[in-house]
Amino acid sequence: LVRFCRADCPYFAKAELLADYLQINLPNFRIHKIAQHPDKWEQWLHDICEKNGWKHKESPIVWRELLDRGGKGLLLGGFNDFMEHAQHYYGITSDMLSEQMLRIAEENLQTHIENEKEEEDRKSLINPLQVWISSASSPACYNLIPLLASGEVFGMATEVSIHLLDTNHYKEILHGIVMEAQDLAFPLLRSVSMYTELDDAFLQADVIILLDDILLQHEIPSLENCIKQVTEQCKVYGPLIEKNANTNVKVIVTGKTFVNLRALMIMTFAPSIDPQNVIAMAMFLESAAKAMLARKLNMNSAGVKDVIVWGNISGKSYIDLSKAKVYRYDSAIWGPPSFSRPLLDMIYDGNWVRSEFVSVLSTLSSREHHCLGLSPAHVVATLLKYWYQDSPPGEVVSMGILSEGQFCVPEGIVFSMPVRFQDGSWEVITETEINEETQETLKHLAHDLIQVICSFLFMTQPSIQVPKRYSLQSYKNLSVPTSSGNLLFQCPDGASSSVGSWGTQAHPLLWVPVQGPYL
Repeated sequence: LVRFCRADCPYFAKAELLADYLQINLPNFRIHKIAQHPDKWEQWLHDICEKNGWKHKESPIVWRELLDRGGKGLLLGGFNDFMEHAQHYYGITSDMLSEQMLRIAEENLQTHIENEKEEEDRKSLINPLQVWISSASSPACYNLIPLLASGEVFGMATEVSIHLLDTNHYKEILHGIVMEAQDLAFPLLRSVSMYTELDDAFLQADVIILLDDILLQHEIPSLENCIKQVTEQCKVYGPLIEKNANTNVKVIVTGKTFVNLRALMIMTFAPSIDPQNVIAMAMFLESAAKAMLARKLNMNSAGVKDVIVWGNISGKSYIDLSKAKVYRYDSAIWGPPSFSRPLLDMIYDGNWVRSEFVSVLSTLSSREHHCLGLSPAHVVATLLKYWYQDSPPGEVVSMGILSEGQFCVPEGIVFSMPVRFQDGSWEVITETEINEETQETLKHLAHDLIQVICSFLFMTQPSIQVPKRYSLQSYKNLSVPTSSGNLLFQCPDGASSSVGSWGTQAHPLLWVPVQGPYL
């Protein structure tokens, strides 16, 4: 039996007492009460009657539902109809006085208001995680939304609100994605919305996923033009993140072009955001390397662990297999799930590793038109899961982070290196041992990154205030291509490591130590 009424209805008070008595004394009699605030009553009554094809205008309304048989409810009527029903079938009535009915009706209304306030307060304490995704029309975003809303990434107790950001040109695509996401009806997806204007971008963001990329067409643009595009974009995003996002926002920069530089510029143009909360995604390259190795060994790529990506994720990088292991590899030697063997001991074709393996991974960014977004979405979701729920114990994760001098990599550049996630944060696995050959490789990778960074500084800083930490004696000659020719940095003999000279003979420029997140 269902009773639906105004919270301040005196007849409900009298009928409620009778219904409670019947429920206590009859084993198969159940009562479900629905009270509504007087301001909402008329609309609720109209909706329920329209849905079921009933005609009723007074409070309360009572109907029967045979839950074990299905079908729509059977309308009994109002207060008098319910009293007659109870008298006729059960021989029971109520003798509550009118004065008592009015007093209980007032108490019911007050209790209803208090309960509604408590529910609002409870919901306000369970704020959904605000997740923003830029370039949301991309296939990666389409595949990412179900992963974020499923509960596997942030936990089964965390609701999410997803905000999709893109240009007005992709408005129809965004609208379609929003409709499909709502159709999924994930219990943890509080809301999904779309934005084509930048004014409110990243508002109250807890997580920002930047899927933006510089798409390389058939005619490859110059380095200078690419960096200008990246700079213009980050000059917009950085201040918006600084202004609108939460203080502890986590920013993931992903893509196939200028990933390290874009992460560095976000730190530059959003200086109040903790640099440890801005990371460059290297897991896409790491996953591609694992997949190639797994195909070579004829095994599942999930069994390949501890492949390390060093350096510039979307440029010159080094895939380090010296610590890599394989699990569940079908060979003459077999063991429990925790048993592993060094990967390089399993691959006997060293020429393949040095040639085809390196060649395919180095051209990964040129496969943009073949990417349907499954892999990028998976690695973004996996990284966020590690960030919020810790990475597997003992497992190495590659990630572009702001260097603090680990492994002799110059401070202040975003450089991919091995990390682990724990307690909502990450730390560099500094105990990783590297040999002299790897150390020399890291030096050359850092040199390459500094060239790109200095190109950015030259185009964005009129006075060319290049950071002290980049003017190191170990980098005596840096050539940076621009439209007017190559700029060559030369550190004169006997000069201190903090001052050097930039430029051509006609336009000499001075390196001046300055402060900043990228310095």
